[in-house]
Amino acid sequence: MENKLNKRERYKAQLRPIDYYKDFENIDFESLNEGDRYYLQDFGIFNTSFLEDEFTIRIRVAGGRISADDFQKIADITQKYNLTIILTARGGLQLHGVCAEDVLEIHQSINALGVTTWQSFGDNVRNIVTDAYDGCGAFSEIETYPLIMQMNEHIIKNPRYVGMLPRRVSVGISGNRANVTSFFANDLYFALAQKDGAFGFNVYMGGKNTEVAQNADIFLKEDEVVSFFKALVEAFYLHGSRFSRAKTRIFHMIEEFGMETLKAHIQSEYKKEFESAGELVLQKAKFTEFHQLKDGTFGFCYQTDFSRLTTSEIKEIASYATQNGLEIRFGMDQNIYLIGLKEPSIPLKSKALSDTIVACAGNLCPYAVWSIKDETSYLPLAKINEHRIQIGFSGCAKGCGRHRHTDIGLIGLKTNNFGDTDGGARIFIGAQHSTGGIAARQLFSMVPFVYLESVVSLLIEFFEKSGYSDFEEFAAKVLNNYSEEFVSLWVLANLETSKKAELAPRDSETTFEEEKELLREEFAELDFWEHMDESFFNAVSYLSKKLWTIEGEDPHYKPKIERTNFR
Repeated sequence: MENKLNKRERYKAQLRPIDYYKDFENIDFESLNEGDRYYLQDFGIFNTSFLEDEFTIRIRVAGGRISADDFQKIADITQKYNLTIILTARGGLQLHGVCAEDVLEIHQSINALGVTTWQSFGDNVRNIVTDAYDGCGAFSEIETYPLIMQMNEHIIKNPRYVGMLPRRVSVGISGNRANVTSFFANDLYFALAQKDGAFGFNVYMGGKNTEVAQNADIFLKEDEVVSFFKALVEAFYLHGSRFSRAKTRIFHMIEEFGMETLKAHIQSEYKKEFESAGELVLQKAKFTEFHQLKDGTFGFCYQTDFSRLTTSEIKEIASYATQNGLEIRFGMDQNIYLIGLKEPSIPLKSKALSDTIVACAGNLCPYAVWSIKDETSYLPLAKINEHRIQIGFSGCAKGCGRHRHTDIGLIGLKTNNFGDTDGGARIFIGAQHSTGGIAARQLFSMVPFVYLESVVSLLIEFFEKSGYSDFEEFAAKVLNNYSEEFVSLWVLANLETSKKAELAPRDSETTFEEEKELLREEFAELDFWEHMDESFFNAVSYLSKKLWTIEGEDPHYKPKIERTNFR
């Protein structure tokens, strides 16, 4: 069996990460091998062989709550070592550009604060997330932060689990009837529910950035959540696959063995029978800059520059929070929330239009080929912000921008399919993300960046003309009742003709013949028909290349587009 273990598991079999840490102060960060890089992730330190002199340090902030003093001190560390700091989509922080000679000192400085770097990367339970308005917002029924701290305490520095799980586990919990961001992308999600007149939690399992967590048909009372969490972690530790890294998430356990088998493993550790699920208590709400809290005070959403922060911003926020007795929280939407304002006004202002957009680390991460945060400039940001449209922008298919759990999802990719351009985005639409219905479907495999704004703007125009007030509802009633390829061709035909012909709502899915007739009614004069056979695929390919191929210098943008220089 040992020979079948994946490479990371073989390292764990030789030396447990907790034992590796015993010699941490003697590590030569300028001369790391593959095993070192695996082990260091368990303590929040990330490095690759092709960027061997540059490190990332991730900071775990349980439940997204941080003291103003700790936030200020992290800004001081960032400034002292000339680092780049961003908020993560799990309510934590990342420091980029750490030099090898500074890793140990920075690691020690951070872990001396009220936060930690432990188990923020690697095969661990990652930072446990909740809603930014947990316990205080107008929609809050159960405050989950005390539960998060108990779960956090169970796994942090626990020798049995530090780096020793088969794969990472993402956990979300919310006691709110409406949330700023969806939680169905988590491996484990405790969702507010009601049974026999009492509030508790329904359990959802098997989500990830590209899949929706499934209903496990389990209801937990508030005082049962931590015991269930402990049982799940132990069951995953004992029974999760440790072979192919591509199939080691909880999602793959369910896929291979079924939900009932996973539940049986958990129950053997939980030691009592499960109650069947209650009624999910979850509604859609749109959150604005200020949100009135249960006690009559207000919460304020400070929009970051697509998760990027400057040290001066941090210091200004921390100072204002200290002077006014406010609480600082990080949201999964990569924004900062200040809790406890007496009035819905504040002198802190951000120029960003980012509070409904999640963007991955981009070229700060070795897996992304573009500076995704900069590529948001290709989007119609004002319209997105006006309609509160949820956007997820990932730099690769791993999906850290949760592109399949938002209204419009994007992956920044490279291509030479359209001539003299090498940057573009894959587009996804139609996710029913608020209630965990379905993940988004692919609309286009690639749209060159220079045409991205026109495509997204057209989708928004369709939404505006539809009469629906919410893009997710528009997708459910209109877009999702047509085939993916038909919607792709419909968008392309509208772009070529500038017609902006609407699609009508449907009560059921259309057939191929019905979709052909709709196209013929509106676009009979176009030349894509000769490329159509038993599907729309070839017609979509033909028309997209006809519209988007760039020859020579880019005629749409002057001066010439500056391409990203890869390290």
